[in-house]
Amino acid sequence: MVSLTALATPAPVVIAPAMDSHMYEHPATQHNLQLLQSRGMRIVGPDEGRLASGHSGVGRLVDNLTIIAALKQAMGMHGDLAGRKVVVSAGPTREAIDTVRFISNYSSGKMGFASAEAARDRGATVTLVTGPTALREPDGVMTVHVDTTAQMAEAIQTACEDADLLVMAAAPSDFRAAQVAERKIKRTGQEVDVHLVPNVDIVAGVKNGQLVKVGFAAESEDVLANAAAKVKKKGLAFIVANDVTAPGSGFGTDTNQVVFIDADGAKEHLPLLSKAEVGHRILDHAIPLLRKRRG
Repeated sequence: MVSLTALATPAPVVIAPAMDSHMYEHPATQHNLQLLQSRGMRIVGPDEGRLASGHSGVGRLVDNLTIIAALKQAMGMHGDLAGRKVVVSAGPTREAIDTVRFISNYSSGKMGFASAEAARDRGATVTLVTGPTALREPDGVMTVHVDTTAQMAEAIQTACEDADLLVMAAAPSDFRAAQVAERKIKRTGQEVDVHLVPNVDIVAGVKNGQLVKVGFAAESEDVLANAAAKVKKKGLAFIVANDVTAPGSGFGTDTNQVVFIDADGAKEHLPLLSKAEVGHRILDHAIPLLRKRRG
């Protein structure tokens, strides 16, 4: 029944093989998988681990989240971002003070990861540049890990050289220590002064005349005024502003309430939504701008 359905359906087909490692590694199995791939079917897995036979090896069924991601990607491969390259940043950055301490912030990376998955599910080729988080890497997305703001700036500039859209959802540290101690600073009971200097403004420094740049403004006061001031200063198509002190919004939450502010000052207020839905709304807002700039 499964094979008959696969033969009859015009829909994309995702296959997640699971079997003993000797069966999987058999030349006939490998040939058949290659043949299925050549006919447009997507193969997911298998993983390596403990098998039903009691042995360990390649042949274990991939987890449900990986299968779901593959299904979403397959269904969206001809979506409204097909053929586009999207770069998304996420998470905080860390700036060392000494060999064990650093400056950072409360960003969890959830907004950036959700935006990257949304772009993937709409057919885009996605690069996610992320600082340190506790989140699982999104399947079907090229993920680049960085620590410092300088590293994030370099990775984003490289990824954006041939990109169509940048969603700057990360919260890179605005400052770094002017001098990093070569050893752990010991507690002596005396005050310790750490001199901070500004970090590079990542999104303002990205050079690509055809790139649609979307920024974020996580503010705690005068949210709309502070966010609006950044749009032209940073060369943004629009900015996503939110009050990080509002209930259900900001760092670490699964929801967000944001306002889109365009370069011409127009504003679109969104209700409290899941970060996944906010990610899709950002793309909805960006797609007309992409079509205008690149066709």
